[in-house]
Parts: sequence; C-alpha cells; structure tokens
Amino acid sequence: MKRPALTPPTGGSHRLRPRELPPYLRLLAGTQLAFNIGFYAVLPYLATHLTDSLALTGWAVGLILGLRTFSQQGLFVVGGALTDRFGPRPVVLTGCALRIAGFGWLAFADRTATVVAAVVLIGFAAALFSPAVESETAREAVRHERATGTPRAHVLGVFSAAGQAGAFLGPLLGTALLLAGFRAACLAGALVFVAVLAGHARLMPHRAPARQTRGRPAPTGALRAVLARPRFLALCLAYSGYLIAYNQLYLALPVELTRTTGSQDAVGPLFALSSLLVVGAQLPVTRWSAARLAPRTALTRGLLLVAAGFTAVAASAAWLPHRGPYAYLPACALIVLLTLGQMLLVPAARGLVPDLVDERRLGLATGALSSVSGLAVLGGSAATGALLALPAPLLWSALAAVPLTGALLARATTPGHSIPGNAAPPHGVAPGSGRRRTTPPDPTEFSEKE
Repeated sequence: MKRPALTPPTGGSHRLRPRELPPYLRLLAGTQLAFNIGFYAVLPYLATHLTDSLALTGWAVGLILGLRTFSQQGLFVVGGALTDRFGPRPVVLTGCALRIAGFGWLAFADRTATVVAAVVLIGFAAALFSPAVESETAREAVRHERATGTPRAHVLGVFSAAGQAGAFLGPLLGTALLLAGFRAACLAGALVFVAVLAGHARLMPHRAPARQTRGRPAPTGALRAVLARPRFLALCLAYSGYLIAYNQLYLALPVELTRTTGSQDAVGPLFALSSLLVVGAQLPVTRWSAARLAPRTALTRGLLLVAAGFTAVAASAAWLPHRGPYAYLPACALIVLLTLGQMLLVPAARGLVPDLVDERRLGLATGALSSVSGLAVLGGSAATGALLALPAPLLWSALAAVPLTGALLARATTPGHSIPGNAAPPHGVAPGSGRRRTTPPDPTEFSEKE
C-alpha cells in the first residue's frame, strides 16, 4: 500500500502540553481521568461494604472481587473485537450505559446474588469501554504524530498521567462520599459515568468500523491471527512481566512491610506516592524517552528499572535493621523504581501495538494485550503466593527474575531499533544507534502475512 506523504517531524523536541492536544484527544484523556475517578471512588471500599454491611464471609468476598476482575480484565479481548467490528463509538456508549446501570444496581443490592450480578456488570462495562478508548487513543496518537511530528508516546503519556490522576483523586472522593454511606458513593460514581456518556455522545465522531477483507473472520480466528504474530506475542509476554511485578504491591509488599516494620499501615501512603510520581513526572519522562529512546528500548529499560526495585529489596533484606527509621527505605526504593519503570514502559508498550498488528484489528490487539497479561497475572499470583514463605532475599530475587525475563522478551518486539516493515533506518540514522525512528509508519501498510 502506498504510504501517504508525511510532515517532517520535529524529532521530539517540542514539549507537548495537555491543552495543546486536539479537542478529540483531550476528550479521550479527560475520559480516562473521569473513568478512574468514578471507579476508584467506589471499588476500593467494596470489600469493606460486603463484610460489614452485608456480613459476607471472607471466601465470598474474595470470589466476588475475583469475578469483577475476570469480567473486566479477562474480557478485554471481547471489547476489542467488538470495537473492530462496530467502531469505537457504540462500544464506548454501551460500556458507559452498563457502568451506570451496574453502579446503580450495586447501590441497592442487598443479597449476594444481586451483588454478584451488579459487580460482574460493572466489570464487563469496563471490558467494553477501556479497549475502545485505548485503541482509539493509540490510533489518534499515530495520526497526530503523522500530522505534527510529535511522538505518539507524548500523547500516550498524557493519557497515562490522566488515568493516574483519576486513581489518586477517586479514593479521596470516595472517602468523603462514604460519610453519607456506600450507596451515596455508588450513585455518585454512576453520575460520573453519566457525564462521560453525555460527553462521548456529543463529541465522539461516528467512525466506520475498520475495513475488512472478503468474509469477516470469526473472532476466535482473528484472535489467533493477532497472537500468531511473534512480535506482538512477545510484547504481550513482556508486558505481562510488568503486570505480574506490579501486582506484588498488593501481594508481596504488605508481607514485606509486616516483616520489616510490624505493620501494613504504610501501604496506602506508598500507593499515593506512586500515583503522585506519575501525575507529576509522567510527561517529563515521556518527553525525554521519546526524544532519545526507541520504543523497544524504553520498554526494555522500564522493565530493568522494575527489576532493580525488586533487587533493592532483596539486597537489603539480610542486613537492614527492622523496626527502625530505615525499615521503610527498601519499600520506598521499590515504589520509586517500579513507578519510573512504569512511566517508561507503559506508553512505549501502547505505542508499539499499532506497529505490530493490522490496523483493522487494533481494537482486538489492544484488548488481547490486557487479557493475556491478566491471565498471566492470575497464574503469577498463584505462583507468588506459594513463594511467600521463602526467606525475603530469595523471595525478592525470584520476583526480580520476572521483569528481567520481560526485558529479554521485549528485545523481540521490533527488529533492532526500527519499526517493523522498514528495512533501512530513516534520515541517515545508523542502525543500532539507539535513536528513535523519526518517520512514523502507516499502520495499514502491513499485510496479514507479516
């Protein structure tokens, strides 16, 4: 396919600010902010509501929370496939409507069966909404890159920072709303999604579904075709290494804090530190990495930073005194290094997806990235649970091996430092120089036979 003429890029020197984005990209970033505010205003307090208000047992609470995670993360691929088939607008609007219904239902649910149904509906709504918004953001980021030369990672960095800001503000809003009860928090969350639905109904364009070849393939066949691409599968597995590592903030970190400080009280402040780091530093880090690093290199170095955080805990476990003022240092080092790695690798991973799959299946690929990673986290969490009884140096050394393996897999996501489908480096950049590619690709130029 003939490539369109491209505006010469700026080489990443321009400092993109959120207000400089086109209106549609601002809508998508603002959507991610509002989505996380509404979500985190309610869901962090669900377990306490189920235990205290509905008197459910611990296993029932765990089952309900697991069903919510599966109905969301595990079904992302469904939302992605529907986005490719019908276009993003109807999928986003349906997801918003289901999330409003789910929160409204949860507000008045007083039996286990109705709570389960409401929670599954909330999760499935996100499984529709998120892949559609994320794939649309990636597509628009590529178009913005072609038009202005601003690296797509800048746009995706704004998107990530908006999501983290919502994750930070949501629990604060929820804490205030809980003064009026859990029902008030649920209804306020529903109102947030009413606003999101109204904004998208008014501003999201009617876009035809991606073009299809003769005979629309079955979803399972399309998924197999996407996962059969070795570079995309390598990206999924590398990203899984990051998510398995990130999940240790919920699993292994509380155990370590109990061992070193005698309490898990620091978990909340450490999560707040992570969110604030992303909100404050995501855009500068993204500008720096987009100007100096190829996407594969940013992904690899991000995973190495995550591994360094785990290694710091392992190295200090044997000699750092317990219960003293320095007992929190390893956990703080872990949070800082993991968050810096996250700021490098998440925009890079999302930015690579349009280059590794056919544009007609971008929604499916975006969903598959999350679903494959979610399944890996499910298995990884079970394996980590079996390792928690090990001495701390051995436990954290074993955990560090996960992102290290991801960093090795990340090297298979692109051939060298160039984008797939381009044999020669552009504009005189020497092969292997580590400089980012300055001419963005056309995602539609790749055939099904990569």
